[in-house]
Amino acid sequence: QVQLVESGGGLVQPGGSLRLSCAASGSILSINDNGWYRQAPGQQRELSALINYDGTTNYADAVKGRFTISRDNAKNTMYLQMTSLEPEGTAVYYCNAEFVLDDGGTAWSGWGQGGKVTVSS
Repeated sequence: QVQLVESGGGLVQPGGSLRLSCAASGSILSINDNGWYRQAPGQQRELSALINYDGTTNYADAVKGRFTISRDNAKNTMYLQMTSLEPEGTAVYYCNAEFVLDDGGTAWSGWGQGGKVTVSS
């Protein structure tokens, strides 16, 4: 079984920065595509950033140039560096990860518990 544990959310002023982390624990053989999603109040969950198995990245237009997704494969940890945060960035941020497990190759996909980010002065 795999667990994803998020950390790093909180309150930040407009224009500020935060870094979110998503640490995976469990018997992971290999990493597939991972991503960060956000869900603003009253809105559907939407993709913010994606990092593929080969390290290539993709970003939603709303965050392009301000957010950076990265991953430390040795630590099984993914990050989202957020800069120039705007009030519209207030949301619960969720990490999503896909792995192949070290149990014969079972595919696993799951979500972190979510971290609230509030952008306000």
